[in-house]
Amino acid sequence: MSTTQPLSPAGRSKALAKLADEELDVLVIGGGVVGAGCALDAVTRGLKVGLVEARDYAAGTSSRSSKLFHGGLRYLEQFNFALVFEALKERSLVLNTLCPHLAHPVPFIYPLQRVIDRGYVGLGIGVYDVMGAGRGVPSHLRHLGRKKTMESFPSGKRSVIRGAIRFYEGQVDDARHTMMISRTAANYGALCVNSTRVTGFVREEDRVVGVTVKDLEAGQDLTIRARQVINAAGVWTDEIQQMVGGLGQFQVRASKGVHIVVPRNRINSATGIITQTEKSLLFIIPWGSHWIIGTTDTDWTLDLAHPAASQSDIDYLLGQANTLLKDPLTRNDVVGAYAGLRPLLFGESDSTSTLSREHAVSNPVRGLTVIAGGKYTTYRVMAKDAVDSAVHGLERAVPKSCTERVPLAGADGYFGAFNSRQLTADRTGLHVSKIEHLLGRYGSLSSELLDLIAQQPELGKPLTTAPEYLKAEAYYAASHEGALHLDDVLTRRTRISIEVPDRGNAAAAEVAGLIAPLLGWTPEQANQEVEHYRLRVKAERESQEQSDDQTADSARLGAPDVRLGAANAEDRRALGTH
Repeated sequence: MSTTQPLSPAGRSKALAKLADEELDVLVIGGGVVGAGCALDAVTRGLKVGLVEARDYAAGTSSRSSKLFHGGLRYLEQFNFALVFEALKERSLVLNTLCPHLAHPVPFIYPLQRVIDRGYVGLGIGVYDVMGAGRGVPSHLRHLGRKKTMESFPSGKRSVIRGAIRFYEGQVDDARHTMMISRTAANYGALCVNSTRVTGFVREEDRVVGVTVKDLEAGQDLTIRARQVINAAGVWTDEIQQMVGGLGQFQVRASKGVHIVVPRNRINSATGIITQTEKSLLFIIPWGSHWIIGTTDTDWTLDLAHPAASQSDIDYLLGQANTLLKDPLTRNDVVGAYAGLRPLLFGESDSTSTLSREHAVSNPVRGLTVIAGGKYTTYRVMAKDAVDSAVHGLERAVPKSCTERVPLAGADGYFGAFNSRQLTADRTGLHVSKIEHLLGRYGSLSSELLDLIAQQPELGKPLTTAPEYLKAEAYYAASHEGALHLDDVLTRRTRISIEVPDRGNAAAAEVAGLIAPLLGWTPEQANQEVEHYRLRVKAERESQEQSDDQTADSARLGAPDVRLGAANAEDRRALGTH
């Protein structure tokens, strides 16, 4: 039996060769959370499955969310009880069964600012709490008076806060979660490859029977044949549809959501904070030694691969947060910022905040299924619905979805490993806090990193320029987790790009030195990777100093895409990533 890791460089090469040689039952386009979920759903039904991603797993929307599994308080306000209930059920599954190592409950308060808020907001959150009863969180809501609220939130502005309601949501590192879904699918036999861009569809008469792709690492063109193709490309859905001859039964519109990251010591609060703004909800979310503050909800019609956060976006978020803070945040407090695009089903309204977060499935051409819309929390239901639709075209009996009972890689044995963390620390010589850190990112797979450290003790040391992470984590990202470029490691396998003040500029060279031997880089190639990453950081910083979307987009596109064939705007628009 082969011991090659499916997402290792060698595993990717083997998968590409098989994709070119074998006909699949189902091929999934897009390595975001929905595409990865489709691959896992299909392969655990016993189907022969492939997944192609143009850039990196979760390179698009799925690494740029609010990093919460939540029912969606705003949907209650729209009386969309079915979506809220479905999302709360999924929240329970991820917290308790599917990935307790990656997702965990986090307490929040909703500050009350008006006399009527306790009745009005309390009723809404009360309904939310009842709908989510027993669904993965430690306790029901609690009403807090002003005194208890200020004890919990000392940084709060006492003059505007009358009290609060305390409740729980689920938190997850979205990029790691999406990658782990892909890795789990690959462990079951799915052929998952990143840096593989769809360039066209293969048709026989009126039926889609596969796709043509370009391996962006080697520059090689391949044809992949499949009985069914699922387009799970998120905001790229319409672009992929055009390759098959036009738009489908629905259209997707991109809504930009911006988040900023500030140091934890700038806001003194024992919980996260959620409040209503005139446009949307504002989240102040605990994130290790930082806070994530978001989000915006505005239309975006520019570059889909690299949406830019503008100065006005950042100022808006600072202004909204400062309505609750007695010590206002400034731009100097912002350590990192990121922008993502939500794929919303096209509606009548001009406001993206009122477009549908529900999903839709269609079959515009025989052999092709399209899934679009939805929200991160309900990815598994979306994947199930897409595969249910696709398997009708296989014209044979196929088992029902079983993913609600399929834990992700690292989940099995997690609770026992967590309970034994002090014993592991004593055995390895690492501090127990580092063991907890590894368990929260890798679960029971932490043992693989500890084995690496035992073989190469130098990997057990923290990165000099990003000491929250061990060197082993950067190494493991390339050896086991599908990272092919420096950007993949610093932006998605770790979150160094938004967690350190220089956004990973210094870490780039250190990490490149660790992963270059694994990826077969020459010294010149390693230097090019570092230079590319630093140009990307420079372009992002410049975009965040621009006053509007147009100029921010132009500034962000000043840095070329590291992947072969994606260096110009036309290629970027064609990327089928999510």
